[in-house]
Amino acid sequence: MRDLIFACLLGSGEGEKDALRLARSIRTFGGEFSFNPIWMFSQRNEHELSEATRQEIFSSGIRLVTFEIDDEAGNFYFADYVTAAGLAEGLAQGETSVLVFMATDTLVLQPPSAFLLQIGKILGGCPVHLKLLGSGYTHPIDEIWALIYQHCQVDAQKTFPMQTIVDGQVVRAYFNAGLLVVRPERGLLRAWQAMFYSLYQLPEFKTFYQQNELYEIYMHQMVLAGSVLSLLKPEEIQLLPFEMNYPLHLHAQVVTAHKPKSLEQLITCRYEDFNEFFGNPDRDLLIDIDPFMKSWLKEQAQ
Repeated sequence: MRDLIFACLLGSGEGEKDALRLARSIRTFGGEFSFNPIWMFSQRNEHELSEATRQEIFSSGIRLVTFEIDDEAGNFYFADYVTAAGLAEGLAQGETSVLVFMATDTLVLQPPSAFLLQIGKILGGCPVHLKLLGSGYTHPIDEIWALIYQHCQVDAQKTFPMQTIVDGQVVRAYFNAGLLVVRPERGLLRAWQAMFYSLYQLPEFKTFYQQNELYEIYMHQMVLAGSVLSLLKPEEIQLLPFEMNYPLHLHAQVVTAHKPKSLEQLITCRYEDFNEFFGNPDRDLLIDIDPFMKSWLKEQAQ
């Protein structure tokens, strides 16, 4: 049994480029994890990918897994991501003790040893970057979170506080879906997938989508919180270090005391738009990057 498997969604366009950059970063900077399996989940089969992408997947030892979702779900924000996460967990059960499912706008910058969950931990995750739709811990539970808790069978009195990464707000447990480290045998990601599909089309949630598109965009993440709180005890959850899943695209907004001075301080980072951040002419004023990393990043922009 392998200790750890990396998995991500292989999208199209920039999403495809991001997935390949993520894989290259694992192979280059992953240290002891550099040769661990990488699985990519795609709605396109091998023959629908470019020759260059096929060759890179093959030469990097990446496993390509194809899947389908219906058109209605395919048009909903992040339905493909949730589906791929659930499929990855199912395939990983019996193959590895730890599955790491990541958003493709991620780079691994140091060996991610914290991904090896402590004994008794079922989920490793990070708080959301910004409060946005989060439920303030000292505030009454609003209507949409009450619905999430009701449908996910969560006792709202048993929620616990988490502090958001960028704006430092204390919210009821709310996890960033872009980095999820799980023990596959517990079925958390499959439960999330099932719950998401049972809820996202309900009329009571569609009412919120009509009020504000953010509810639709982050429905998957709210359901994730409900699924985690429903299935796991707080002591089964391991909060990953601040240096993981760090949002470079929000770097200017992070409280100064928490800002890394150099990219090399981070273990994994998110960037949202690779060229927008790393191609920024003022980038060196935002964060220090050592020459080797700078050269590597320049290659990734091509």
